[in-house]
Amino acid sequence: MNTADAKRVLETALICSQQPLPLSEMRVLFDDALGADTLKSLLSQLQDDWSQRGVELVCVATGWRFQSRPEMREYLDRLHPEKPPKYTRATLETLAIIAYRQPVTRGDMEDIRGVTINSLLLKQLEERGWVEVIGHRETVGRPGLYATTRQFLDDLGLASLDQLPALDAPGQQAMALQALEREVQEQQAILPMELLAEPSLLPEPNETPMQGE
Repeated sequence: MNTADAKRVLETALICSQQPLPLSEMRVLFDDALGADTLKSLLSQLQDDWSQRGVELVCVATGWRFQSRPEMREYLDRLHPEKPPKYTRATLETLAIIAYRQPVTRGDMEDIRGVTINSLLLKQLEERGWVEVIGHRETVGRPGLYATTRQFLDDLGLASLDQLPALDAPGQQAMALQALEREVQEQQAILPMELLAEPSLLPEPNETPMQGE
C-alpha cells in the first residue's frame, strides 16, 4: 500500500470513529504492516493537510481524533443550539484541587477549600467521568484517593496532565482554579466530529463552611 492510500484509510477511520483512535487500533487497520513511527508520520501529514480547514486532527489522552476548531463554534451553534454546561465555582475548585494535587482524599480537599464538600458533588464529577477513586490512603477509615481520568483529559483536549496550565508556585489554589476554568471554557468551543452534546452537571448542593472558618 502506498502512502496516499494509507493516508486515505487512516483519515477515513479517524473521521468515522466516535472515540479517539489509539495507535494500537490504527495498526489493526493495516494488519500490523505499518509500525508506530510510520503511523505517526502519516498523522503528522494529515495534520498538515487539514491545517487550513475548520476541522483539526489532535492527539488526546486516549488517542487521535478530528474535532472542530474553536472559531467554528459560532456557526455550529446554529445547528446545535444546546447551551454548554455551566460549572459552579465549587465544582471547578474541587476539580482543580484533584487535577493539580492528585491523588487526594475528600479530607485533603476540604482542608484546602475550607468547606465541607458534599459527597454529591464528588459523585457528580465521577458520573461526568472526570474523576475516580484509584485507591485508599492507609490511615483511619481508609479514605478514597481521587484522581482525574483519561476522559477528563480527552474532554479538555489534552494528551497528558503535563499539558495543564503550569503554576508559578505550588499551592496556589486561585491560580489553579483560574487556569482550569480557562481550559474548560475554551474546550466548550470545541466539538468532536460526531458533534455529540455532553450532559451538564446537576446543580451543586449547598456547602457548609467547616468549623473554625
